[in-house]
Amino acid sequence: MKFLVTGGAGFIGSAVVRHIIHNTQDSVINLDKLTYAGNLESLISVDNNPRYAFEQVDIANRAELDRVFTLHQPDVVMHLAAESHVDRSISGPNDFIQTNIVGTYTLLEAARHYWRELDVKRQAMFRFHHISTDEVYGDLPHPNDSATELPLFTETTSYAPSSPYSASKAASDHLVRAWQRTYGLPTIVSNCSNNYGPYHFPEKLIPVVILNALAGKPLPIYGKGDQIRDWLFVDDHARALYKVATEGVVGETYNIGGHNEKANIEVVQTICRLLEELAPTKPAGFNQYLDLITYVGDRPGHDVRYAIDASKIERELGWKPVESFDSGIRKTVEWYLSNHQWCSRVLDGSYSRQPGGAN
Repeated sequence: MKFLVTGGAGFIGSAVVRHIIHNTQDSVINLDKLTYAGNLESLISVDNNPRYAFEQVDIANRAELDRVFTLHQPDVVMHLAAESHVDRSISGPNDFIQTNIVGTYTLLEAARHYWRELDVKRQAMFRFHHISTDEVYGDLPHPNDSATELPLFTETTSYAPSSPYSASKAASDHLVRAWQRTYGLPTIVSNCSNNYGPYHFPEKLIPVVILNALAGKPLPIYGKGDQIRDWLFVDDHARALYKVATEGVVGETYNIGGHNEKANIEVVQTICRLLEELAPTKPAGFNQYLDLITYVGDRPGHDVRYAIDASKIERELGWKPVESFDSGIRKTVEWYLSNHQWCSRVLDGSYSRQPGGAN
């Protein structure tokens, strides 16, 4: 099979590309605009593989999308291209509307017109898999505020997005389902919990904490740090996405979670303890990595808890996460400790944005 992966140079997208090339005989066309978070260095291991091709294309560019569909003739679209940082969406929502809503609409239309011209057999094989987030559901009761059994997000949970980011992703989810209902485009949606792991762009919590700690900089924690997230190791997510794209049922939704609910402060403390073990030599000015924790004003509209019920994908597709949070966070910290040059190039903007890998 031939997969068109949008956003394939991003954190999750690159994990999907690596998984397909390294673990299957399928082919991948990586379509990515290469914004600040798109990093081709995360794909050096597949760059010269004959089953891999790269197209630098904006998903809002219909003419270029039509060219890519016509040239490469994909069997499956895995749509991961998105603006995804909540803080950026609060300070500048326009990019999120343009990419996540307008871009998804443009991609759906290009896919629909391509699919419509396929022969009957290839039409039946074709899939459009839209990858989304649990943030579209809003948030859940916090254990500090509830004495009853705590609920989880299921595939039928009502949407109640809180941020411009999650609202734009909710809109894109609705578009995908509408294109299936109205036009018959064979779509599938998946919603995931917080991802972490190697190659994560250093603006999200876990890579920021690791890199700041190693540099002796403050570790900023919003509010009290008691916001709870379900943490999913990125390679587990990549396996799940391939399962959904190849075995999922058209029109269905699959929630993908790591079964690892942790408060943000607990995540930060775990990283600090691992660094004491793995990187005991510290910059001057503090005794323990825990001393660097700094509490800052909370984010506007900050969701208090996310938690995924991933029983459907386990029951129907046979997927469940391999990594516990303890094993996954150790692998993540070890990866960052072993990849200082990648981190430095990403932070200073000198990493390669062009095909061919590192500078």
